[in-house]
Amino acid sequence: MIKKLRRKFIIINMSLIFIVLMAVFSVLCFSSYQKYENDNMNALRHSLEDNRLGTNETKFEFGKDRIGRGEKSPFNLVPVFVVTLNDDNTIASITGGNQSTVTEDLASEAVAAALETGERRGNLKSLSLRFLIDNTSDFTRIAFADTTHESSSMRSLILTSLLILAGSMAAFFIISLFLAKWALTPVERAWDQQNQFIADASHELKTPLTVILANLKILLSHKEETISNQFRWIENTHTEASRMKKLVENLLFLARSESNTVPAAVNTFNLSDAVWSCLLPFESVAFEQGVTLNESVTPGLSMLGDEGQIKQLTAILLDNACKYAGKEKKVTVILEQVQEKACLSVNNTGDAIPPGELSHLFERFYRSDKSRARTEGGYGLGLSIAQTIVKKHKGRIHAESSAQSGTTFIVWLPLNAADSRKQKEIRQLNS
Repeated sequence: MIKKLRRKFIIINMSLIFIVLMAVFSVLCFSSYQKYENDNMNALRHSLEDNRLGTNETKFEFGKDRIGRGEKSPFNLVPVFVVTLNDDNTIASITGGNQSTVTEDLASEAVAAALETGERRGNLKSLSLRFLIDNTSDFTRIAFADTTHESSSMRSLILTSLLILAGSMAAFFIISLFLAKWALTPVERAWDQQNQFIADASHELKTPLTVILANLKILLSHKEETISNQFRWIENTHTEASRMKKLVENLLFLARSESNTVPAAVNTFNLSDAVWSCLLPFESVAFEQGVTLNESVTPGLSMLGDEGQIKQLTAILLDNACKYAGKEKKVTVILEQVQEKACLSVNNTGDAIPPGELSHLFERFYRSDKSRARTEGGYGLGLSIAQTIVKKHKGRIHAESSAQSGTTFIVWLPLNAADSRKQKEIRQLNS
């Protein structure tokens, strides 16, 4: 799919470039042709006027674009000769051209071709001439301009344009290959992540489903047994179904967050109270696990956002810290104000996470300690959900880990501006 998308990108890009370049060169060639034509017509008109006044002294070699020394007009850069006709359209005189080159036969052929068109002006491509007829009551004059230089210049311009077009298309093709690879790299990464996400989700859903089906098979094979005798299999089925339900809910939350369809109850709430409301239930959880829970929460901090999601964020970090508290089994939660932001840090004394794995902690289904993933009951979605919540509240989250201090997750969230200033003033008074 990515290859097709890259190929389509290149084709569309090259097509647009080709159209633009063709339009530019077409306008350039057309404007040049118009300029040559206008210059020729001006030269023809000027020659007719000079001929009428008897001042046309221009001499040139026809077909070689050579101007004679008798040039008096700026328009005589274009080789022109004028033929005066009798009443029966026979040639009376030829002026303006070199008589050794502009013969009477050539002039007669040009006059016949010009009169045959029935137009007052036109182009005789077979003779490389452009003409203009001047009819009066006394005489008829036809001015002819040599278009040999014009044709040569236009051919040269078109050839040059085609060469530039070919070179430009080759250069832009190479650039398009690079741009396609560069522009589609995020798409390719997202595609790979999506495929990995589907594979991981399928695997995680397959495990509880397998257990549920196995338990049901056992139950069906002992139809005569009572519920109390089969309670073990029923309880296992309920546990796995609950875990699968939680997994599906987490997946839906992430999917809706990406599509911006998660409803958010945005309002100003007390962040300190929200963190406290999550800490209190975890005291019993920590006690059962033998974990010492220490906290330091600055009171009165408030922010604008979804209180429910912030509580979910705090619960995820607390749950993760308690699960991996290590041998010392100590968890420390600190909420404080740093300038205009709230800093929530959750530290546990567990084993240090290798530096190479820290950047992957917030990826979906990623577990630093894969051997304990199933026993701890996690799916590797908690930290990914935590990151999603933080980003939706325009904050940032990162992890730090060392053998001495354990692992710390630090969250920065924007505070309510008014309350932030108030807390700052209170701290200044207390100090």
